[in-house]
Amino acid sequence: NHKKFFSPQDWNLTWHTENPDFTQCFQNTVLVCIPCIYLWVCFPVYFLYLRCHDRGYIQMSNLNKAKTALGLILWIVCWADLFYSFWERKNIFRPPFFLVMPTVLGITMLLATFLIQYERIKGVQSSGVMTIFWLISLSCATVVFRSKIKHALNTGAEVDAFRYVTFCIYFILLLVQLILCCLPERPPLFSETVNDPNPCPESSASFLSRITFWWITGLMVQGYRRPLEAKDLWSLNKEDKSEEIVPGLARNWAKEWAKTKRGSKAQVTQPLLRGVCHLLSKPAFVRPKWQLCICPSVLLINFVNNKAAPNWQGYFYTGLLFFCACLQTLILHQYFHICFVTGMRLKTAIVGVIYRKALVITNSARKTSTVGEIVNLMSVDAQRFMDLATYINMIWSAPLQVILALYLLWQNLGPSVLAGVAVMILLVPINAVMAMKTKTYQVAQMKSKDNRIKLMNEILNGIKVLKLYAWELAFREKVLEIRQKELKVLKKSAYLAAMATFTWVCAPFLVALSTFAVYVTIDKNNILDAQKAFVSLALFNILRFPLNMLPVVISSIVEASVSLKRLRVFLSHEELDPDSIIRGPVTEASKAELCALYFSINFTVPEGSLVAVVGQVGCGKSSLLSALLGEMEKKEGYVVVKGSVAYVPQQAWVQNATLEDNILFGREKNESRYKRVIEACALLPDIEILPTGDKTEIGEKGVNLSGGQKQRVSLARAVYCNADVYLCDDPLSAVDAHVGKHIFEKVIGPKGILKNKTRVLVTHAINYLPQMDTILVMSDGEISEMGSYQELLKQDGAFAEFLRTYANAEQSMENSGKFTNKFSWNKLMCTERQMSSNRQLSNSSTYSRDAGKSQHRSSTAELQKPLAEKNSWKLTEADTAKTGRVKATVYWDYMKAIGLFISFLSIFLFMCNHIASLTSNYWLSLWTDDPVINGTQQYTNVRLGVYGALGISQGIAVFGYSMVVSIGGIFASRHLHLNLLHSVLRSPMSFFERTPSGNLVNRFSKEIDTIDSTIPPIIKMFMGSTFNVIGACIIILLATPIAAVIIPPLGLVYLFVQRFYVATSRQLKRLESVSRSPVYSHFNETLLGVSVIRAFEEQKRFIKQNDMKVDENQKAYYPSIVANRWLAVRLEYVGNCIVLFAALFAVIARNKLSAGLVGLSVSYSLQITAYLNWLVRMSSELETNIVAVERVKEYAEMEKEAEWSIEQTAPASTWPEEGKIEFRGYGLRYREDLDLVLKNINVTINGGEKIGIVGRTGAGKSSLTLGLFRINEAAEGEIIIDGINIAKIGLHDLRFKITIIPQDPILFSGSLRMNLDPFDQHSDEDVWRSLELAHLKTFVSSLPDKLNHECAEGGENLSVGQRQLVCLARALLRKSKILVLDEATAAVDLETDKLIQSTIKSQFEECTVLTIAHRLNTIMDYTRVLVLDRGEVVECGSPDHLLQEKGIFYSMAKDSGLV
Repeated sequence: NHKKFFSPQDWNLTWHTENPDFTQCFQNTVLVCIPCIYLWVCFPVYFLYLRCHDRGYIQMSNLNKAKTALGLILWIVCWADLFYSFWERKNIFRPPFFLVMPTVLGITMLLATFLIQYERIKGVQSSGVMTIFWLISLSCATVVFRSKIKHALNTGAEVDAFRYVTFCIYFILLLVQLILCCLPERPPLFSETVNDPNPCPESSASFLSRITFWWITGLMVQGYRRPLEAKDLWSLNKEDKSEEIVPGLARNWAKEWAKTKRGSKAQVTQPLLRGVCHLLSKPAFVRPKWQLCICPSVLLINFVNNKAAPNWQGYFYTGLLFFCACLQTLILHQYFHICFVTGMRLKTAIVGVIYRKALVITNSARKTSTVGEIVNLMSVDAQRFMDLATYINMIWSAPLQVILALYLLWQNLGPSVLAGVAVMILLVPINAVMAMKTKTYQVAQMKSKDNRIKLMNEILNGIKVLKLYAWELAFREKVLEIRQKELKVLKKSAYLAAMATFTWVCAPFLVALSTFAVYVTIDKNNILDAQKAFVSLALFNILRFPLNMLPVVISSIVEASVSLKRLRVFLSHEELDPDSIIRGPVTEASKAELCALYFSINFTVPEGSLVAVVGQVGCGKSSLLSALLGEMEKKEGYVVVKGSVAYVPQQAWVQNATLEDNILFGREKNESRYKRVIEACALLPDIEILPTGDKTEIGEKGVNLSGGQKQRVSLARAVYCNADVYLCDDPLSAVDAHVGKHIFEKVIGPKGILKNKTRVLVTHAINYLPQMDTILVMSDGEISEMGSYQELLKQDGAFAEFLRTYANAEQSMENSGKFTNKFSWNKLMCTERQMSSNRQLSNSSTYSRDAGKSQHRSSTAELQKPLAEKNSWKLTEADTAKTGRVKATVYWDYMKAIGLFISFLSIFLFMCNHIASLTSNYWLSLWTDDPVINGTQQYTNVRLGVYGALGISQGIAVFGYSMVVSIGGIFASRHLHLNLLHSVLRSPMSFFERTPSGNLVNRFSKEIDTIDSTIPPIIKMFMGSTFNVIGACIIILLATPIAAVIIPPLGLVYLFVQRFYVATSRQLKRLESVSRSPVYSHFNETLLGVSVIRAFEEQKRFIKQNDMKVDENQKAYYPSIVANRWLAVRLEYVGNCIVLFAALFAVIARNKLSAGLVGLSVSYSLQITAYLNWLVRMSSELETNIVAVERVKEYAEMEKEAEWSIEQTAPASTWPEEGKIEFRGYGLRYREDLDLVLKNINVTINGGEKIGIVGRTGAGKSSLTLGLFRINEAAEGEIIIDGINIAKIGLHDLRFKITIIPQDPILFSGSLRMNLDPFDQHSDEDVWRSLELAHLKTFVSSLPDKLNHECAEGGENLSVGQRQLVCLARALLRKSKILVLDEATAAVDLETDKLIQSTIKSQFEECTVLTIAHRLNTIMDYTRVLVLDRGEVVECGSPDHLLQEKGIFYSMAKDSGLV
């Protein structure tokens, strides 16, 4: 029988018997060939792969020696057989395969041995190819082994002793090889992992460990024992790091962009795909594994029907079913893992490219996309691509699955399948239409969201002004208006989603119903038996997945394409032309040519000279400097700057880092130079005040420094970097007169540190002008005069006129630097914003309680202060990660936010839906068991009718709960957002100083977005999968009650795994969201300081920092992906066990069971794995996402400031009548545990008095105004205005009645009119009058939109001086009895200053005016002057009187040259 391969009697031997076996011939040929064919097919591909991926060389180890030796022995054993056959041929004739097979096998073993060595040389630590090879060989050998033993036990059979022995040796060696192959090798030499403190175990894990994700178990155990921290996370694999990924995309994009300059449209798609293409190709071949489980289940149902079949076939089918299910699990999750990693890399690439682009984009282009939009690009749009990566392969695999399933259905039911197909085809366009609609809504929603975030960003940046003006309500209304639009769109998409869910859930049912109906009505003889019904149902369930996924995939692609478009627009923005200025090297030429173009300007500055640029507000002084930096667009001409440039911007830009880092700005620290710079910039006294000296961390935008300190830090940064050309934009505006003088002498002036450098100084301070080499006078963007001080005076032009007006007090230029030392500087307190202690740090290392350990704090170790104290001086609170389980109260809060009635209604509808679904399937199983009489079934119509009715009721319930949940979700998100907004606006000022704006913006964008659009669908799916699992268990119990024994223990295992996982997963998710904040904060910061970064040419360092922060974030994200896969594999194994037992019990009890029930039970148990997986995914998703509710609630429960208005104590509407202010024993402190900043102040200010408040920096001048506005509540004493104690009335009642012109003029984006009068209380005439008085009328009239002129974010399209005038106009419009001027004239040139002062004198004649003055000449004609020192009033009286007393006031006047 060797000639014929499989003859009928072979089948008898193999199949139709109680004790099956293969024929000899089959064993010796096919079973030997399978492993050989496998290895030879894999070899060429694998060999090439190894050639390309060299990971380094692995040293010989005992493990490797053992593997090689065993391989060689195997070869010898095989060839021993061969030689034995040759020797045997003399006596007995054997068929040729006795020679061929050992030869082939021997050569294969040699190849395997070669591969073992080759893998070692190429650095493979554990090989999948080899493991599978040994596994296949062993399983084939096992079959042969069994039959040999069976043969030998048969008495009387002849035994071929030699071959038996060699085979046993062969079998044992294979077993040992397989075991050895599961052990990983040591890491290759020179690999990164060696010097990595916490390498990722993945690379060194064995194949089995990798395919089951066993290697992450260590982290899981750790996370279960205690909450994970940032230091427990592994480093990223090299191929996932930013520096590996981003350049690839950047290169490809640059190529694309170069093409566009030639005229075609740039496509991001290609470079993106090219950059990530090699990643996407991997998972493609892993996809089609769906149908693995179908065939065994069909066979199983047949087996139960066929009473004659031998028992072992049932067990064989059960085993086969289990094996297929397990294989499917492993392959599917490998696929998902690859997809997610790809998504992660995509995100890294996109964020990196956006950041790099943001550094080179022109200012005009930056105006077109606001900070909010760019941050959204980084967060939301990058996320879209991550989601897409998971779905992208569905595009081809879904249709494939559909076709396969349909083919099998046709086999089963014949042409009536077409009815089902018709229903499906009908549903596709419906789904498509919905997807399109969803897209339009999505775009609308994104737009509102961008606007809302932009507005929130501004509100948070200008919160102090809002509080001082009591404008919170107006802005709250603006935000809510945008939010209302957003919710409208959300509501529409919710209705759509409900429709979609309805079609989604009902589709498979309608398909089944139509198919069965057609099948049984066409022909009386068509019988619906168990095999047909349940196999069809199983196939319909398979169909359901790709059909449901297609719309999701399509919408995901659509979303990604929207994002792609946004990304393309951003990446295609104009870039700064690096050649617009020529930065020549410093050569022997003694002139640094500077010839700048701004309305055609020509001038040259000799090297080493000091040039002043003066002129009115808005005449283009700052623009001139921008042109020199190459920030403006050059129309014609050329600009040459010799050597490196340092730049001091008008509004100081301070990073969120230590003071020292801010000054060094990435340069090496040179102790002596550093000390000199600090001393020259008058920073020493400030550093003494700061809690940890120059290691003190400075909050975002420098919140804990005063304006003057920020300016000085900014100057120190420039001085330290030792450039050749210095461009200073009014660095002396924000500092006191004597400090300004000190800085001018020590830094900028002819004797300063920079005396040999080229300096261009924009200034308003005329007393320094005589010392300048050249003065440029600008007006309306042109240079009107130019020359030295003397020359310009001789010319007697505009400049001389300008000087005469101001220089009436002769400038006494004698050196008054001696003065500074008389004051014990070191005792001064920095009041502007008292540094707070025990606040947390805003840095990428959240858990920086162990500050010494985290790398970027290594410098702190130098401080000799004890650790505890060191940590107490962190300023900003990090976005802290909560630990532990999410409390049940959070869910309860959410349910309350939805409304309890709606919550319970939705649960009830869920129940109805699932009961209907179970009943309909049970009804089907009863129907299939109807007896067949004369080839037909009775009662077909009744059965069909009831089946249809149940299905329809199911559909109605689905639609109901979908609607209810979606609408409930919208109620909840409206309610939560309102609370959050209200409570943030009600928070006291101290809260905003402590909390980085990044955190707050994160709450308003990410968290609210989660509540809006993520939580409701997750709740739907969570409820759905819960009921599905319960339903499936019920059915299995109905069919085989004995399963009751096995389900509870499996349930326990399941729960254990799930709890184990959620602990880790939740913490990883939190770590990930915490490490996300610094990415955005850093990005925001970069955008604000981009001109400084460019001027100092520090782009590389910032890019590197950004990469580090992104990698920190991905470090937490990567384990969370793997943890998901780990869980899924474990859970599916639990599910597969349920399948195994359901099938096993069905086989055991097959005589008692009807085929219908077995079918029902098996088809449900097959689905249970998917449901279980889904359930855990959803429960952990729910838990991780409900954290958003928790975080929003957390801010809603913060401390609040006092009530805004109190009915009972509200003062009369005309209050204050005269504006008399009394301070009675007033004291103020910034926080409970700090000293008083103001102490026992007793002053009475009569109505209509003009009071000047002076004092050195940090004497408590600003604190006085903060107390007056109750930004900080009194610590002792009280302030009484017109007989009413201000502490007793509502904040708005108070703040509406006092007007302030604040130190830093902040405008909000919106019309100019809105900025002046957000509540629309005044008529247009009033507004115009106030503008006229503020000297802005001509400017505003010249604008195209007049009052509706749109101000940019932060008012960036007006100059600083103009903004200051707008603030003055606000004050004029409010016209209250009490006016506070906080340094209002710092940024304004002297003429404008004079105008402002005269306006204030004339307009606020009968009002009380308090002025905090740096320039003493403004207050020389005030009624009284208060001199503050260290929080106490030291002198008080009229200016003349104080000058005669020769006290502090006199010395200050002398400093500023008024005496």
